Amino acid sequence: MTNIKFLKMHGLGNDFVIIDNREHVLNLSSSLIKRLSNRRRGIGFDQLITMETSKTNADVKMRIYNSDGSEVGACGNAARCIGRLVMDEKNNTQLEIEAMDRVLLATRFNDLISVNMGQVAIDWRDIPLSEEMDTTSLNINEGILENPVAVNVGNPHMVFFVKNINEIDLEFIGPKLEHHSFFPKKTNVEIAQIISSDKIRVRVWERGAGITEACGSGACAVLVAAVRRNLSDGRAEIELDGGALKIEWQNDNSILMTGPTELSFSGSFSL
Repeated sequence: MTNIKFLKMHGLGNDFVIIDNREHVLNLSSSLIKRLSNRRRGIGFDQLITMETSKTNADVKMRIYNSDGSEVGACGNAARCIGRLVMDEKNNTQLEIEAMDRVLLATRFNDLISVNMGQVAIDWRDIPLSEEMDTTSLNINEGILENPVAVNVGNPHMVFFVKNINEIDLEFIGPKLEHHSFFPKKTNVEIAQIISSDKIRVRVWERGAGITEACGSGACAVLVAAVRRNLSDGRAEIELDGGALKIEWQNDNSILMTGPTELSFSGSFSL
């Protein structure tokens, strides 16, 4: 029997099991990830994250698995957690994290971690969508939800703007929208309410995970969508169920996300 050590961390309630795969590699099957994600019979998490040795010049590579076992390319809250761990190891305040097809720059500011999430994609082919269409207003209508904005920030998102976020039954509508035919790789779903030009309230349905208390890439996608709809400028506080993130869409088309991280506990499980 093998004991596998892990850390449990979260960013604004978006929680992760983190396994260090840099020296002793654990092969993760979809069934194992699903078992560990169960909040009654396993450890419980939104995503499982592995730290691996980067084959580029990055300080660390992270891989991201949703609770349904699927692997995805971006998770901003997890990137902040990994950034904090490795900066603590190296006793520095900045490092690079390899994440699938991009390298993210993480920086420490006192108790906050900032991550540059890389280039934002708004072309229909890059999101990707199933056919050419205007990504500022997709022809999708579900009840009072209509004409979302499509954005890719390492993974695909559809963002709806509503007058009252509390009127939306996200648990009911989320699974249907996640699997919409316009999104061949499925999509995250954000419901956003503009409080002011620099403050936006958001709830998130994450593909492969369901409702989460926070989503870093989702917060970034909402700001991009708000700017494209002329509802905000390039900087805002995004208020999620678990707390607030500061998001800035920069002039070079990269997007910066800043927020807290928390270490919940450490432990081990047996295989």
